[in-house]
Amino acid sequence: VLWQMNPDMWYVELSVGGSKVQAGCNGRLVWRHTPWLGAHAAKGPIRPLRRALQGLDPRTTAAMFAGSVCTGEKAVNGEDCFVLKLAADHGTLKSRSEGPAEIIRHVMFGHFSQKTGLLVHMEDSHLTRIQSNGGDAVYWETTISSSLDDYRRVEGTMIAHSGKSTVTLFRFGETPDSHMKTRMEEAWTIEEVAFDIPGLSMDCFIPPADLRTGSMSEACDLP
Repeated sequence: VLWQMNPDMWYVELSVGGSKVQAGCNGRLVWRHTPWLGAHAAKGPIRPLRRALQGLDPRTTAAMFAGSVCTGEKAVNGEDCFVLKLAADHGTLKSRSEGPAEIIRHVMFGHFSQKTGLLVHMEDSHLTRIQSNGGDAVYWETTISSSLDDYRRVEGTMIAHSGKSTVTLFRFGETPDSHMKTRMEEAWTIEEVAFDIPGLSMDCFIPPADLRTGSMSEACDLP
């Protein structure tokens, strides 16, 4: 379930392995809640929900890629696309780093159809360096590759109603035995989309009262 309200407010609730995962933004801070970590507030400036960028919110997608750089053209699933690149600047990376966890890089590539202008593929990559006291540095690289499909018009807006995502977590350090790679895949469909929902208010986006500031969290942003 995903709720959104302008400006910059959103709330999402997922069921993962029988557990409920929540995340939200009240326009001032981004937070998430999981059964295993509790409620955590993310550091740095507010940012859109990745799920909304996966074809659900064309307005946010357009605003986010407004400052991007076109790096060329590429065929994706037989469709010619423009490739737009976004890279977080040093100040943003620093504001989202905390304690032993330093975010070194955050880059996003959007593949937009030359025919329709719609986003058909997106790649999102984080690189985080974790330096423990007296120990070797460990790096976590998180890459999310998403393909969007089944665009349908909903009240005049084209919305992607299905897609697939592949998440790759790569841990590496000073020695080969510290290397580890995990891969997860997700297929999703959208059952219903509606705008101007009666009764939706700012109260729907109030964060949990027991928020804590999270560290090491940006490499595993939810959802």
